[in-house]
Amino acid sequence: MGRTLSILGSTGSIGRQSLDVARSCGHQVVAITVQRSVALAEEQAREFHPQMVAVTDPQAAADLRLRLADTDIRVVSGPEGLLEAASIPQADTVVTAVVGIAGLEPTLAAIDSGKRIALANKETLVCAGELVMDRAARMGVDIVPVDSEHSAIFQCLQGCHSHGEVKRLILTASGGPFYGKSRQELSQVTRDQALKHPNWVMGAKITIDSATLMNKGLEFIEAMRLYDMPADQINIAVHRESIVHSLVEFQDGAMLAQLGTADMRLPIQYALTWPERTAGPATALDLFSCPPLTFARPDPDTFRCLGLAMECARRGGTSTAILNGANEAAVALFLEGRISFLDIAALVEQALERVPAQGVYTLDDVREADRAAREAVYQSLA
Repeated sequence: MGRTLSILGSTGSIGRQSLDVARSCGHQVVAITVQRSVALAEEQAREFHPQMVAVTDPQAAADLRLRLADTDIRVVSGPEGLLEAASIPQADTVVTAVVGIAGLEPTLAAIDSGKRIALANKETLVCAGELVMDRAARMGVDIVPVDSEHSAIFQCLQGCHSHGEVKRLILTASGGPFYGKSRQELSQVTRDQALKHPNWVMGAKITIDSATLMNKGLEFIEAMRLYDMPADQINIAVHRESIVHSLVEFQDGAMLAQLGTADMRLPIQYALTWPERTAGPATALDLFSCPPLTFARPDPDTFRCLGLAMECARRGGTSTAILNGANEAAVALFLEGRISFLDIAALVEQALERVPAQGVYTLDDVREADRAAREAVYQSLA
């Protein structure tokens, strides 16, 4: 089934791979959005000829407008352009691959426009999961996850009649580049070391989150919201090989797992074609060349970000938005070389202590929790 796509964040890792899938499977791209990667945006626009390109940075938008002056492609700028791309009438599916909480409001706009959501932005559900899932249910909109772990769970759940048959969800984690390290060893971690993931090639922010295991904590929260599952029915298993992408255990003791290579094009394609499957560009798994598959318990005490995320998952309310906002700010500071690796968790924990959380919340409450969390992080450095 051919789809018409709006890809939010087309120059990022997920966005580029979404275009690979569109190219291979014959999906039409009607809108793309970028932040400021003008040269790559021009290349993508000329190949896929979308109706519009939204560029968040106004100066970059002006540059791209000149570059595409010989085409009929419309270039828009600012946050309004992002919302327009998310709700463009010609798209039936929106791939939300914008990084961070910036993806929340475009996702809501896409839901309000009745689009299928191929969700690659976990922060949307981390920060405002109940609001997003309630709105999707009211609008009759499908949210199909793109993250490899949640796609795996989604695929495994096709094998049951109701979620009442599910005993637990098991998210797998690679463990990142520092699996088995002590806190003393983690105190010496450099930016370059943290950006070298053992199995996946991803953007800088999610790679750091994978190194701290915050990414797995965010996925833990996301799983609760996506599948309406309490925290005590979700487990995490460290699986260094990244071949089993996650598992579902059913009430009778049976387990279903989804296996595959470390190729994001497979979950992206499934999010677009579900409930159908078609041939695509993803690399197939060769069972005879697989290493032995191992599983271990995570260490949320050493990797404090994971522990904090799991605590917030159980606390609920705006605590998860505070967690996410503080983490985004702290990771940015680490990437700038202004704090150490272990400072990321310390600053997040301080923000959670300083910013009060609300149990029942509105979208404005989420915005304020995010703002206050970031401010708390920056004030800690003053």
